[in-house]
Amino acid sequence: MVFMLLRLVTTGQVRIHGTIYDRSARFGLPGVSVRSNSGVGAVTDSTGQYTIVLPATDSIFFSYQGKATMKFAVREINYNRPYDMSLHVDTHVLPTVVVSTKRIGDYLADSIRNREEYRKVFEYSPEYLTSGGINGVGAGINLDALLSMKKIKRMENFRLFMEREEREKYIDRRFNKTLVKKITGLTSPALETFMLAYRPTFEMLQNFENEYQYYEYIQDAGRYFAETWRRQHPVRN
Repeated sequence: MVFMLLRLVTTGQVRIHGTIYDRSARFGLPGVSVRSNSGVGAVTDSTGQYTIVLPATDSIFFSYQGKATMKFAVREINYNRPYDMSLHVDTHVLPTVVVSTKRIGDYLADSIRNREEYRKVFEYSPEYLTSGGINGVGAGINLDALLSMKKIKRMENFRLFMEREEREKYIDRRFNKTLVKKITGLTSPALETFMLAYRPTFEMLQNFENEYQYYEYIQDAGRYFAETWRRQHPVRN
């Protein structure tokens, strides 16, 4: 450790580490972006801890859910001690949800099997060759490539269909009843109506910075939906 610190100092680099907490300073925040002016970045782990190596002349700041803190000069940080930070975020507003890696693993396994089984479709790239070539010089004929336009269209449509199927299955695994019910507290028939109205797209799921942001989307949408549902479906005595 001593030799590593000496090497960092001699190269003008410093190692900063610490934990990012919620505003209660009791719970570590996962998925917080640790950034610098020089472009170096890191992300906090599941316990909110981070480590980053920066030039001594750099500045550091933290970003979470699209909101960034002020910048802190590295030279003013005591990097021999943990540099902890508490952000104005409540972790108790979301219920504890266990993310099953098996679901994502199953999706990836299914995708790999599909692409292996239909390799010719996914990797299909038609070639258009002519027997005459240029200036009458023959270029050779690839009989496998001389497909009718109707067959080419069918293969392209099937490939697009398989890609849509993969994306829909991915959404089904991420946006499932068990998860949505636990976060929103909705029950049938409101639960099914909500899931149909607020089903995220594949692109939406890819754009969430972390699972917390995704769960917050479900919670906020669920709260708004529940209020609307109660107005439209008043309880009659």
